[in-house]
Amino acid sequence: MTSEFINLSVSDRTEMRAYVARPEGKPLAGLLVFQEIFGINSHIRDVTERFGRAGYLAIAPELFHRTGPGFESGYTDMGPGFGHMQKLTDTGLEADIRAAHKWLADAGETRICSTGYCMGGRVSTLAALTVPLACAASYYGGGIAPSQFNPGLLDRLKDLKAPMLYFWGGLDSHIPQESVRKVTAALRDAKKNFTNVEFSFADHGFFCDQRASYSAEAAALAWPLTLAFFQTHTAGQTKPAGA
Repeated sequence: MTSEFINLSVSDRTEMRAYVARPEGKPLAGLLVFQEIFGINSHIRDVTERFGRAGYLAIAPELFHRTGPGFESGYTDMGPGFGHMQKLTDTGLEADIRAAHKWLADAGETRICSTGYCMGGRVSTLAALTVPLACAASYYGGGIAPSQFNPGLLDRLKDLKAPMLYFWGGLDSHIPQESVRKVTAALRDAKKNFTNVEFSFADHGFFCDQRASYSAEAAALAWPLTLAFFQTHTAGQTKPAGA
């Protein structure tokens, strides 16, 4: 596996840095990896590399490139990241999604998945509304249901173009259980293909081993589930769902 930062041109004439992990040999599929509010920091780079070692051509686009190019932080001060997040727009995010998706397609990937963490869990859902994907995963995605930071995506879930895998922490105070119920109800009402996983003992950010809320047990269970979900929806597929 090799990794590097690259630069992408976005349709709004901005330039976006992205972190890429390339596996040895032919990739199993392409993968979009969407960041937390802490930027493309060491954790997101590590996750991208893990997917690279698992056989995926993985790209993590820098979603704060308009307001904080190069921004990354640890997990003790959420203020700066929230400041950047509040300046994001779905229009801008959709342009970023398309730019990263195009890079994977131009690299020859016809089977493309996505995953995202925290803020990126919402973006992964947005990606499944924006570009053709084989499937998408979302880890504790805040803002899919309406929140104090944005109006949510509930009214758009009927237009999802790919099967979804959602992970939640049962102890997560950032995403109330009522918000999770609203997401699953909207998906069920729209008769969408989705898998919902709740770890009753886990908190927000349980997959990140740099956070105090890290749960080694939940992370160890979520990882093979994610890989199995991707493999199930990409094996033998010749073009992305919805294409």
